[in-house]
Amino acid sequence: MRKTTYSIILILLLVITAASCNQENTVQEEPVKISLNPNGDSELALLMRSMYDEADRIKKQIANKEPVTISLDHEKILSAHATEPKKAASPEFKTFAKAYIETVNKFEGANHEESIVIYESLIKNCLDCHKSVCPGPIVKINKLKKKSF
Repeated sequence: MRKTTYSIILILLLVITAASCNQENTVQEEPVKISLNPNGDSELALLMRSMYDEADRIKKQIANKEPVTISLDHEKILSAHATEPKKAASPEFKTFAKAYIETVNKFEGANHEESIVIYESLIKNCLDCHKSVCPGPIVKINKLKKKSF
C-alpha cells in the first residue's frame, strides 16, 4: 500500500512539473509611453502632470473629509526646464507660479472648510495662468473643478 501511495505522489509531481514546463513564459512588457506634448516632454510639463494628479488626489481627500497632504515640491515650478523657456522665464509666469505656491502652502494646517476655499483658489490659479501663458491644458484643468464637497 505504501508503494502505491509513493507512486501516485511521484506521478503527480512529474505531471505537475511537465505541465509547468509546457506553459508559455508570459513577460509583461512596459507600455509604450506616448508623448502628450507635441513639442516633447519638458521637465515643467512632467511636473505639471504630477501637479494635476496631486490636485485630483487633494480633491478626493477634501471630498472624503480627510486632511490634505502635499507630496510634491511645488517650488520646482519656478526652476523646471520648460518646453518654451521664454514663457516660463516671463514675469507673468513667475507671478502666477508664486501665487500658486502660496496657495498650495495654505493647505498646511487648514481645516476642512478652509481646504475647500483653498482648493477652489488653487484651480483658479492654474486656469488664470494657463489662460495667459499656455492655453492647451485648460480643458483638463476644468475637470478638477469641484462638483461638490
